[in-house]
Amino acid sequence: MFLVSPNFPEIAQPSIEFKTFPDGDSYARINDIEKCQGEDVILFHRLYPKQNTAIFNASQILHTLKRVGARVTLVSPYLPYARQDKTFLMGEALSAQVLCKLLADFGVVKLVTVDCHFLKKEGESEYVHLKIHNTSANKLLVEHARKKVGLEQLEVISPDQGANYLVSEFGGKSMSKVRGDYDKGKGEEAYRSVQKIERGFDVKGKNVLILDDMIATGSTMIKAVENVKKGGARKVLCAATHGFFLNDSLAKLKSISDGVFTANSIPNEVAEVDIVPLLKKEAGVQ
Repeated sequence: MFLVSPNFPEIAQPSIEFKTFPDGDSYARINDIEKCQGEDVILFHRLYPKQNTAIFNASQILHTLKRVGARVTLVSPYLPYARQDKTFLMGEALSAQVLCKLLADFGVVKLVTVDCHFLKKEGESEYVHLKIHNTSANKLLVEHARKKVGLEQLEVISPDQGANYLVSEFGGKSMSKVRGDYDKGKGEEAYRSVQKIERGFDVKGKNVLILDDMIATGSTMIKAVENVKKGGARKVLCAATHGFFLNDSLAKLKSISDGVFTANSIPNEVAEVDIVPLLKKEAGVQ
């Protein structure tokens, strides 16, 4: 059987309630919990946006299911904290490990997610005792881009080596990214700027799709667009699985490119590619 969170209504009618007590504490309830007892349960629940609240809500639901002996597959299209799988300074938290261990401890037997940032590949993996099935939206995104350019040839590239697995099956190449240290003077915000994007291949006269797993502040994608335009690219499209578009980056990308779009793993105004059928298929839900 499967359960649907209120933050994932694209799947089906929600079967879980989330409310807030007057003091701000979270309330959660699974309708028909008796049907979950001792069963294999697929839970559709987004862990983003409002990730800290969404993660705690997931913990409440998972704990409740664990109490009745359910075996849970969690389906969440974007895994927050996935960029924090390594440290750069002494004393930093490995938040990706913290979250994955929390999910495993609360009874998740498998996480089904899309383009998990630290895995860099599709298929089955295990990370701090959490089994993860990582699928990719790359084929859907490339197909959508090809519809946008019609019969014209399309060169698919990634802005850095970390996203190479998204483009390699299309004969795509990858640029390389150089990051700086954490920026000073930003108050409580932790941010490492992108110093430059380098490219070792020709794009002159070509229609280019720059494909990444996510667009957050947009600094990587903006510099990648500027790089290929300087190299003489004819048309430049930007795409990613997960679109945050922080700091007005969407407006900036629209102004310098020939189109920007993402999957709907994170709802946003250019989420043009629907991955709900893909998630249902990967989770075994008709």
